[in-house]
Amino acid sequence: MSEGQKIVATNRKAYHDYHIHETYEVGIALTGTEIQSVRRGMVSLRDSFARVEGGDVLLYNMNISPYEHGNRFNHEPLRTRRLLLHKEEIRRLTGKTQERGFTLVPLRVYLKRGLAKVELALAKGKKLYDKREDIARRDLAREADRAIKERTR
Repeated sequence: MSEGQKIVATNRKAYHDYHIHETYEVGIALTGTEIQSVRRGMVSLRDSFARVEGGDVLLYNMNISPYEHGNRFNHEPLRTRRLLLHKEEIRRLTGKTQERGFTLVPLRVYLKRGLAKVELALAKGKKLYDKREDIARRDLAREADRAIKERTR
């Protein structure tokens, strides 16, 4: 994390369910009450994904809780939000998602110099045996760390 960034939400399940190939830093179009909720950390990325539609990249199922001091114009928590990318990036993402079976998954939401940003990953779904392999590798690493810790006592 670089200077001036504050991580608001992370999608830890994405690393378990997907092989991450590329990441992009993208802006997100928010309303006034949404940015207030983001600044307070009231964001959940669980089950969220992005899709390229009609020349735009749209983010689905990202839950931004309603702003408690908002009035009747408060935002809808699960509304579809537009991600801000250059046309060339959108064209590249369109080709990769259509041809090679990649998925666009948000990894984290953070504030950078006061602006809300999303780290968007180009990812491919893991098979069940890949997930089991990762869990076994993590367990082995944990056991090795524990053994080293015991020896140094």
